[in-house]
Amino acid sequence: MFSRLKPKTTLTLLMCLVCASFLLSGCAAESQWAAPGVTLTVEPAGQPKQVSSGVQLLILITVLSLAPSLLVMTTSFARIIIVLSLLRNAIGTPQIPPNQVMVGLALILTFFIMSPVYGQIDQQALKPYTAGQIDQQTAFKNAMQPLREFMFKQTRQKDLELFLEMNHQERPKTLDDIPTVVLLPAFVLSELRTAFMMGFAIYIPFLIIDMVIASVLLSMGMMMLPPSLISLPFKILLFVMVDGWYLIIRSLSMSFFQ
Repeated sequence: MFSRLKPKTTLTLLMCLVCASFLLSGCAAESQWAAPGVTLTVEPAGQPKQVSSGVQLLILITVLSLAPSLLVMTTSFARIIIVLSLLRNAIGTPQIPPNQVMVGLALILTFFIMSPVYGQIDQQALKPYTAGQIDQQTAFKNAMQPLREFMFKQTRQKDLELFLEMNHQERPKTLDDIPTVVLLPAFVLSELRTAFMMGFAIYIPFLIIDMVIASVLLSMGMMMLPPSLISLPFKILLFVMVDGWYLIIRSLSMSFFQ
């Protein structure tokens, strides 16, 4: 199936399947599923259990439907795409670069930033599980640990305390005592705050250019000429002269590795 897809599409599907397969592993813990008039069984074996082709297709469809949410909520994708969108609006070109280019760039950066995490998941959970060395519960726990460590590094303590209080839980003694259901919304909230802070810093130089151009046009009595029409070439020139794409990509990448 994957051989007919483009390399970029195949890589996307494989990375999403690695993240989501362990979240769905609890659904395969039982040895038998019962439905009205239909009984699907899994034959016991020394290796990980093999399900029928129909169940495999059902699991694949479920994983693919959850893949966009998993990619946005548990990785660096949200911060990157928000910052890039704010940059595009700050320059004054809401449609340039196109959405496909922005999403593609965000995905490439996400795979680059998350590659150490996915490498740990592959070594600690996926390979031992497929080799039959660990069971499903152990594989799920080993897969979640690198992802939780990544989210903890990017999450503010204030956001964690907020959702712990809303979940009516006592203050945990260690990070391992914090459930994932609390960590995930706190991580998303911290990502939104960081992305908007970076976007605000990006807006400042372009806003200054708009103000200067508007003041010059007003002093010349050219009030009917839109300032954005004159300021756009100057903003693009400034962005190119300071090597803006290099600075933006570097700042985004370094913000996750600090």
